[in-house]
Amino acid sequence: MRELLDLDASLEPVQGDLASFLGRVADRFDAALNSDILAVQRLTQHVERYRGKMLRPALVALSAGAAHSDLAAVLHGPKGASLEVIGAVCEMVHMATLVHDDVLDEADTRRRGRTVNAMSGNETAVILGDYLIAGAYHLCSTLDEQATALRVARASMVVCSGELLQLDRRDDLSLDEATYYEIIDRKTAELIAAACELGAVAAGGSPDVVIALESFGRQIGSAFQVRDDLLDLTGREEVVGKSVGRDARKGKLTLPVIHHLHSATPDERAHSLALALRAAHEDSGDAPAQLRHRLDTTGSVEHAQRASEAIVDRARRQLDAVPDSPASRTLLAMADAVVNRAF
Repeated sequence: MRELLDLDASLEPVQGDLASFLGRVADRFDAALNSDILAVQRLTQHVERYRGKMLRPALVALSAGAAHSDLAAVLHGPKGASLEVIGAVCEMVHMATLVHDDVLDEADTRRRGRTVNAMSGNETAVILGDYLIAGAYHLCSTLDEQATALRVARASMVVCSGELLQLDRRDDLSLDEATYYEIIDRKTAELIAAACELGAVAAGGSPDVVIALESFGRQIGSAFQVRDDLLDLTGREEVVGKSVGRDARKGKLTLPVIHHLHSATPDERAHSLALALRAAHEDSGDAPAQLRHRLDTTGSVEHAQRASEAIVDRARRQLDAVPDSPASRTLLAMADAVVNRAF
């Protein structure tokens, strides 16, 4: 298991407990998707590379540890098995959204490898995403209580509604920041918030602690998406590990572009609107790069960077309601890592 974070010496035991937990989550993930059909097995093995550092299962575990105050005790105690299932379920739903997103974005690279749609076609990718969702709910049904399944189902519906809202506003050059934030709250932050909430609930956290951790996850999810959108504009594919420049070419306005269009002079805005339209309707060309260059004239990249930092500050403040522990301090470290896009 790769290092999740560079932690100071006082938090090294957390790293070990977390790595062990994530290994067990991966085992449950693989077992739940196991198939006697070789073609299906090949696809599920391929999509394993999408897991990366498993942010959502890690947040399930750390939120449980923060709510309980003893991470090792809660991960290895009576609730440990349920937490592993919750972590695997959240990861499966997330994987399904990635597989479907790659179809929508016509992406051909993720985690420095080929996407399922590039490798096997859109039809296969869509059905594989459905298979992942079905696997998530099948695994979730093994839990003794129904509350987790209800929360995951609600989160999944919210995620889909966010994607549908984004599709509805594709090529809408009048999109405002409020709508952008609603989209990312639904499509990204909701599932991360659910992971934190479910971990805290499973560990027996008090209502105030559960609310604080759910809000922490929601803020972290929003900040993560703002940074991801920035990387799509400013990152290099060989560094980011996935296709970049997709948002402009698919007509998706993200925070830097929205800020630029609302801040530019009328003449500058007209030029940038023409570039945005070209970027959205040309399969190749330099329109996305030209648009990126124009963002510097209005400080729009810096605006998005400051916005992500402000969101992370709000996330950190949520942890004031959570007792100090190695797990809660690790959550703070993860918040800082989002700003630096460390995972």
